[in-house]
Amino acid sequence: MNQPLSSASTLHVRPWLARLHPGLFAIPLGILGLDGAWQHLAALSIRTAQPTANTLLVGGLALLALLSLLWLGKALRHGSLLKREFFHPVQGPLLALWPVSILLAVSQLAPLYPGAKAGLLTATLLALLLQGMIAWQVVKQLATGQMPEELVTPVLYLPIVPGGLVGAMALAALDLHGFAMLLLGMGLGGWALLEMRILHRLFDGPLPLALRPTLGIEMAPAAVATLAASALWPQLPAEILVIGLGIACGPVVAVLTRWHWWSRTPFTFSFWSFSFPVAALAAAIVEAVRRGGWPSEVALAAVLLASLIIAYLALRTLLLLLRGQLLPQN
Repeated sequence: MNQPLSSASTLHVRPWLARLHPGLFAIPLGILGLDGAWQHLAALSIRTAQPTANTLLVGGLALLALLSLLWLGKALRHGSLLKREFFHPVQGPLLALWPVSILLAVSQLAPLYPGAKAGLLTATLLALLLQGMIAWQVVKQLATGQMPEELVTPVLYLPIVPGGLVGAMALAALDLHGFAMLLLGMGLGGWALLEMRILHRLFDGPLPLALRPTLGIEMAPAAVATLAASALWPQLPAEILVIGLGIACGPVVAVLTRWHWWSRTPFTFSFWSFSFPVAALAAAIVEAVRRGGWPSEVALAAVLLASLIIAYLALRTLLLLLRGQLLPQN
């Protein structure tokens, strides 16, 4: 995720605003995803769940707003650089983290603020427009042979799969169920089209060092699809959600078996690729527990584990920030 746009060496460090990386949007996405898990946990009458969810929601929204403003500033000050990043086979798909974060925020805010539906709908349409532009570019690169084989990675899922699934959740929260179903189908269809190509590349050998932390994205499609199904069909039986969780276990195991690939990689903010998938998986487990009437301790354990993982990522990221090493130097 920290891969430079060009192999040419630079004689000076670019301004920090120019070095702002699209992968940073994985941070608010992970925090908002964890907020959703705690929100689901609150339905099980866990005393501290709602205050924790409220804190995470405020923190995630504040960080998303800050990064959005900084990226608008980057667009104004460094438009040509942003254009090159948009067409880049790695940083372009990573830019989809921005609209996906907005869509996730809408899905959580809409039930809390029904009077803000018009504003939230506008934000949703703008996010879907940006997501669609990025998805179009990714599909174009894949379909015309412009995507280098070594860059066929789980990053390519972002604009098409989580974008479609989380977009469906946002539209469902805005009571646009027909369009939500359409977007869900597009997300699932994109997952099916990309899965074999990406899995073939992953089984072929290790990813380039700078891209290994993005392996966490591989866990996202099945986990987010299960969560999206629970949101679109409130009466869906727990047993169906468990099937989705079973499917999600495959990518989790596949990522864990590659432990030696990414555990030896120096820590960067790219490891936030693990945050939203583990949060979505925890939220789906909570929903299955609630619908199945199973022991709430199982749900609590899942959310606490996701919280510990994301707290660890937050601590390591804060240390990078304090050392001035958060952003790539060129």
